[in-house]
Amino acid sequence: MREASALKPVFNLTGTVLHTNLGRAQLCDAAIEAVTQTMRQPVTLEYALDEAGRGHRDRALAQLLCELTGAEDACIVNNNAAAVLLMLAALASGKGVIVSRGELVEIGGAFRIPDVMRQAGCQLIEVGTTNRTHLADYRHAITDDCSLLMKVHTSNYQIQGFTHAVDEAELVALAKEHALPLITDLGSGSLIDLAEQGLPAEPMPQSLIAAGVDLVSFSGDKLLGGPQAGIIIGKKALIDRLQQHPLKRALRVDKMTLAALEATLKLYRHPERLGDNLPTLRQLTRKAHDILQQAERLMPALETAYGDDFLVETAACSSQIGSGSLPVERLPSFAVTFTPRDGRGSSLNSLAQRWRQLPRPVIGRLQEGKLWLDLRCLDDESQFIRMLVP
Repeated sequence: MREASALKPVFNLTGTVLHTNLGRAQLCDAAIEAVTQTMRQPVTLEYALDEAGRGHRDRALAQLLCELTGAEDACIVNNNAAAVLLMLAALASGKGVIVSRGELVEIGGAFRIPDVMRQAGCQLIEVGTTNRTHLADYRHAITDDCSLLMKVHTSNYQIQGFTHAVDEAELVALAKEHALPLITDLGSGSLIDLAEQGLPAEPMPQSLIAAGVDLVSFSGDKLLGGPQAGIIIGKKALIDRLQQHPLKRALRVDKMTLAALEATLKLYRHPERLGDNLPTLRQLTRKAHDILQQAERLMPALETAYGDDFLVETAACSSQIGSGSLPVERLPSFAVTFTPRDGRGSSLNSLAQRWRQLPRPVIGRLQEGKLWLDLRCLDDESQFIRMLVP
């Protein structure tokens, strides 16, 4: 009997597009093809054809990232947390790093900026307050023991109300005045203007490079829509220091990640086609009206299969981007909901459990006494119906 895979394909109908527990971004067809080809035969991972000798595994992607962002060089590691750790360890070990108190973020798994700094051997210098930090706060904190200024994009939360933050353009001038590098941890960075896609705006790595930030790090598997990776772009002299640090070897990515990331990045050469070719962007930009029409197509079969025990309805809902990206923003969507006719929560739990045990599990969310299936990420209607309707 064939054993089931530990990594089972599922229907993500939770309403969270970039769901960390479900693998975040779905890879594009070009990335899947590139990974398959890379697995089946030897490749020039660290082999330079011109010199017939050892090359650098980041080289091809670095050139592509420089083309897309205007950076001088780039470095690839296994996720953005690793990118932050490497930047700090290579540039600030034993020295002070100045960060606003309002940017000492914690991401999933209790991964906190202060903890990363300790692991990198840095001294955290907090400036400002939780809600307000001014340029003067940074200026007064600079001493001979400081090695760099750090800006952290609060991508997984927002502080609203009586607030003030210093933007990168102001910090660039201050950093240059004191001959200090300025690094920015973007978390989930987007290489296109999301506002042009009808989505909330998000800082773009190339904009920060143009503003003079020395190093910018961001994730490959969030808004970029690629594989898990940490991408660092910026000044060549600083990237060289990262590449030469012993941690780089421990944090480097394999040939499959590089193949998938390269194929994904190549799509950004033609941003006008991204909506068709990049699953993440396609799901994020789906129109609510189209999702409603999909729900109405599915309703007859679902009512027939479940209507005796559940009130099956179509309901407006809000999807979220997920994985710490644009945390307070919501995307209008539609769901099919299931309300138990016996009024028992145990009936909902049993239904949700039954769906989780299907050959291709269906994952929704329990809320307001209903089981919700947000259809924003549903691509394969026919297989979905085969799973839920015996």
